[in-house]
Amino acid sequence: MNFGTASDFELKLAQTPADLRAAQRLRYDVFVTELGASGALVDHDQQLEKDHYDDFVDHLILSCKKTDRVVGVYRLLRAEAAERAGGFYSEAEYDLTPLKRSGRRVLELGRSCVHPDYRGGAAMHHLWSGLATYVAQHQIEILFGVASFHGTDISALAQPLSLLYHNHLAPPDLRVRARDEAHQEMNIIPAAKLDRRPAMVQVPSLIKAYLRLGGCVGDGAFIDHEFNTTDVCLIMDTAKLSDRHARIYSGAVK
Repeated sequence: MNFGTASDFELKLAQTPADLRAAQRLRYDVFVTELGASGALVDHDQQLEKDHYDDFVDHLILSCKKTDRVVGVYRLLRAEAAERAGGFYSEAEYDLTPLKRSGRRVLELGRSCVHPDYRGGAAMHHLWSGLATYVAQHQIEILFGVASFHGTDISALAQPLSLLYHNHLAPPDLRVRARDEAHQEMNIIPAAKLDRRPAMVQVPSLIKAYLRLGGCVGDGAFIDHEFNTTDVCLIMDTAKLSDRHARIYSGAVK
């Protein structure tokens, strides 16, 4: 699969064990060291963040030519690979029945991260451009995956979670729901009492980026104590992207 190459970066799917380890090392730096995550398969000795799904996904990796290191990662899981893996990663947190019964081609996104030195620049645009190429080549119609707020204090996240519920809830035909045993209500503050500006400031940049593209969220949040996050399920119907949104998504607009 040809993703093209920019002057300072190389974008490709991981092809070798060394590629995979480089992706897992960046994930360790971001999710474990920076954000305090943990997990049964995390290798602290080798500093690798890994799990069972790594054997089934495609790893989209962005490397910096100047430093020869991986600086961005996206993990991509198609439906046929999810069947072999025993399900989608998100199914531990959300009932995905509406998506699985839609009859449309779906792709789960996960473990998206960028090295701190490359945030706020071109790195994320390159990753999104590669993702757009992958989506087009596999004729994906719906993108989804869990995205996280750092921390598990719901009272501190009441404003942004309520904002997502009132303004960005998925339509009924795509509205996945957090599993009952861990369902965290997002409708915490009435719409009339929301302080919208500071609420949006609290929304992580990746979630805001998907919302700008027309993304929406499932019903309910999930508190992931292992990763020290509060998760929402993001869903994006590629057929509903406007021309401008599609250009942003493909990296043509910054």
